[in-house]
Amino acid sequence: MAEKYNQGRAMWSITKASIRAMFRSPSAIVFSLGFPLMFTMVFGFIGGGGSSVKVGVDHASDTLNPVYKGLRLSKNIRLVTDLSQENMEDDLSKGRLTAILKIDTGGHAPVPPYTIHLKTSTASSPDNVGMLMNIMGTGINIANDRAYPRPSVARIVPETVPGRIYKRIDFILPGQLGFSLLSAAVFGTAFLFFSLRQTLVLKRFFATPVSRMYIILGEAISRLLFQSFGSIIIIGVGYFLFGFTLVHGFATFLEMLLLCLFGLIVFMGFGFVVSGIAKTESTIPPLANIVTLPQFLLAGTFFPIDVFPGWLQPICKVLPLTYLNDALRKVAFEGLHLWNLGPQLLILTVWGIVVYAVAVKAFRWE
Repeated sequence: MAEKYNQGRAMWSITKASIRAMFRSPSAIVFSLGFPLMFTMVFGFIGGGGSSVKVGVDHASDTLNPVYKGLRLSKNIRLVTDLSQENMEDDLSKGRLTAILKIDTGGHAPVPPYTIHLKTSTASSPDNVGMLMNIMGTGINIANDRAYPRPSVARIVPETVPGRIYKRIDFILPGQLGFSLLSAAVFGTAFLFFSLRQTLVLKRFFATPVSRMYIILGEAISRLLFQSFGSIIIIGVGYFLFGFTLVHGFATFLEMLLLCLFGLIVFMGFGFVVSGIAKTESTIPPLANIVTLPQFLLAGTFFPIDVFPGWLQPICKVLPLTYLNDALRKVAFEGLHLWNLGPQLLILTVWGIVVYAVAVKAFRWE
């Protein structure tokens, strides 16, 4: 009596072969792991120190006074002293320097003992000039209070509550996970099934007893395993090298992995749609970019969506990647659990239902 065909074993064979193919594919490694990891490390090395302004120091400036020493201690001002006067003037005119600073001393009462000359340019960022003026004004007020103590009309009573520092990596890393998942799901799935169809591999599969559903499951599982590996590396690099926040430790890490896998499943639907619509291999990249590029730019991958104009934000809030990025950040930094993410998971689920309904209509086996 012939042994019954084992669909599970066939599916696992397809899974293993697909995983080997992905690890041997430079494009799969670069887009799924290389680019996201590179962006994570670049922004991680930038750190969370906030904005700073570059200010040139005039060679004739007095640098021994307390005003200059106070500016040198500020984390938000970078004093440039190693350029020639000519180069400083050139950089100022081109907006590379926010201002050129010159401090004169020798004033006598009632004239202040120090005069600060601040030369700016129309090429200087108004925000940076305003920031510089605020920092200098605050520093001078502090120096006044020390040099000329006087009574005040009010007293400030400070109170500090415990909290977590929101580092740049806490925003960037979830966005890079989303970048990796969307890239792999759309491009990888579209190219894979188009190639299998064109090379008649799918037709050969149909000559075997393996079910079509198990073919898709095998490819899907291989992508889930491959992307899990990539997500673990990205989160690990962020956590151990740059202090990425995992509020509940390993439990938060596991919840992020589950979110990644759920997002990948949803995004693979877009890949099936592109694979079904594409007539030739050369049409896959433009179609895939129509799906991915708006989400990379507008879904909070590299910067918050609230920096966009008001008319554009409703579009940002429709994109599925927006909700995956938001869910990852809420789990990692805010300490929410999966059962606290009802709105994000609901919208991702709706997107999944819609896109797979379209995929069923558009996908072609031959």
